[in-house]
Amino acid sequence: MRLPRLLAGTLATLAVAGTALALVAPSASAATVNHHHPKLGTTSLASVLTSDGNTFDHNSRDYDIVTQAVLAVLAAKPKSPVGVLTDGSVPLTAFIPNDQAFRLLVLDLTGKYVRSEKKVFAAVAGLGIDTVETVLLYHVVPGVTITKRAALRADGAALTTAQGGTVTVDVVCRWHHHHAVKLIDQDPNDRNPRVVAFDLNKGNRQIAHGINRVLRPVDL
Repeated sequence: MRLPRLLAGTLATLAVAGTALALVAPSASAATVNHHHPKLGTTSLASVLTSDGNTFDHNSRDYDIVTQAVLAVLAAKPKSPVGVLTDGSVPLTAFIPNDQAFRLLVLDLTGKYVRSEKKVFAAVAGLGIDTVETVLLYHVVPGVTITKRAALRADGAALTTAQGGTVTVDVVCRWHHHHAVKLIDQDPNDRNPRVVAFDLNKGNRQIAHGINRVLRPVDL
């Protein structure tokens, strides 16, 4: 995949940053939405993501591409901080982009709408394993288990991610007192992701929420 020169330079900067990643402690604002409970289970998010066979299909609302991205990073870098997703004893909250979210990312980067999930993944992998690792870690908030209920009460909270950057929670009222959760990333020009599926792996220390766009840790 050939990227514009400016974009390629930005992604190269991301890749360099990705070589020195470490899990960070949750920020104070993140801690305010942590509902820790000693009886929470230890089923890992990795086991949930791979439970359906993690094969590419025609369902744009599931998480095949992000699952393959996690597996690719761990295959190339077994000691990557992404490995925390395989340890269900470690509390964390992940915002995981669905397959359509990655399709929209590739459209933004290349100007081409790619329907095949396999080809979308190939385009994402083409950014380089360090860049993929960095982006994945930007979707993980370590140390806190943020349920839907907690998220809806966290308007304005700045969550520190495992990548080191922050994501801000934006709770908006859409209609008839129905509230939606958006996430404001570090790219002021793109459309911010919205949570479209709450409480994946609910009842465990590692919880996830599905989002409809990929969070961006830098201004692309």
